[in-house]
Amino acid sequence: MKACFMGFGYIGLPTAIIAAKHGVKITGVDINPKVVEMTNQGHLHIIEPGMEELLQEVIRNGLLKASTTPEASEAYFMVVPTPFKGNHEPDVSYVEAATRAVLPLLKAGDLYVIESTSPVGTTELMAKLIFSERPELKDKIYIAYCPERVLPGNVIYELVHNDRVIGGINEESTDKAIAFYSQFVKGKLHRTNCRTAEMCKLTENSSRDVQIAFANELSLICDKAGINVWELIELANKHPRVNILQPGCGVGGHCIAVDPYFITADFPMESKIIANAREINNYKSFWCAEKVQSEMLKFELAHHRKPVVAMMGLAFKPNIDGLRESPAKYITTKVMQSCNNADILVVEPNVKEHKVFKLSNYKEAYDRADIVVMLVAHNEFKELPWTDRKVILDFCGIYKK
Repeated sequence: MKACFMGFGYIGLPTAIIAAKHGVKITGVDINPKVVEMTNQGHLHIIEPGMEELLQEVIRNGLLKASTTPEASEAYFMVVPTPFKGNHEPDVSYVEAATRAVLPLLKAGDLYVIESTSPVGTTELMAKLIFSERPELKDKIYIAYCPERVLPGNVIYELVHNDRVIGGINEESTDKAIAFYSQFVKGKLHRTNCRTAEMCKLTENSSRDVQIAFANELSLICDKAGINVWELIELANKHPRVNILQPGCGVGGHCIAVDPYFITADFPMESKIIANAREINNYKSFWCAEKVQSEMLKFELAHHRKPVVAMMGLAFKPNIDGLRESPAKYITTKVMQSCNNADILVVEPNVKEHKVFKLSNYKEAYDRADIVVMLVAHNEFKELPWTDRKVILDFCGIYKK
């Protein structure tokens, strides 16, 4: 079987590699020529443990290649970003552009799947587009929505073993999509319709966002009350029916920081808790930046010089290189904008270079810093000792002090 993946990013590329590993012949399309070149050379442009070895294997076996243009296949997967326009309104223009790119290639019997996070109704909208441009394909191709459920850093396992929700525009489309994913997914494939599948993805991540917002709000309260929030949550979680998540410096990434807006944009009057959770998690990042600036001012008044500040981490979660919607990146930017010539050392061990930030070695930055700001709980940072000789702002629970 041949499949074409439109988008070779954090989801499209790993999914394509896993499918290729199970015998599907893959053409992966990306608009970035550098991504195409790196992929064809067997190099991963993202950080994902064990994935580069799999990429090299499937390329060696002739089962995967990358290109800037799609090729005729039997199944087409839209795995492109869905950014915002205006006031956090979802923009499906990338999904539409990817769909238009494969439109001339579609033929009777083909499978078309959207994996991109999408507002409710997007799959039906793309079906309408396909049939308006190619009316002869009406009732002759299969169209479905199938979101991923993976954590960066554990993608190889989760793509295979996690359950998936699969929703077609009709029963036949659901059957066809299930047949494809059954080739490599060992988790259960749950049948539904495309609108419910779209809302399911948004619901999962909005639920997480609300739970994190509770933890982040609790951290603000505890800071004011002089209570160790980490100890408090550990004790509260001893209750058999309580499971509070850990607070952080906000929420970032491709999903949890983004998907709730897809609901609030379409259902603003009905999504009050979801909207408030987004505000709380966004505010936590602002609060962290203010906290750093306050400590910098205190240091300057006490020592009559500018502090050296180490901003530890830019990624949106531990042990990955992804910076999308990262609260750590926002906090670092905000601190640098107001630093008044203080020496700010920016650390991100999973990124070699950055077009905005000059990156420092994490050990050197820690040793030099007067103020250490722990933003992301990378494994490397857990080796660094707690010391009373520095001001340490631990927003991610490395020391839990």
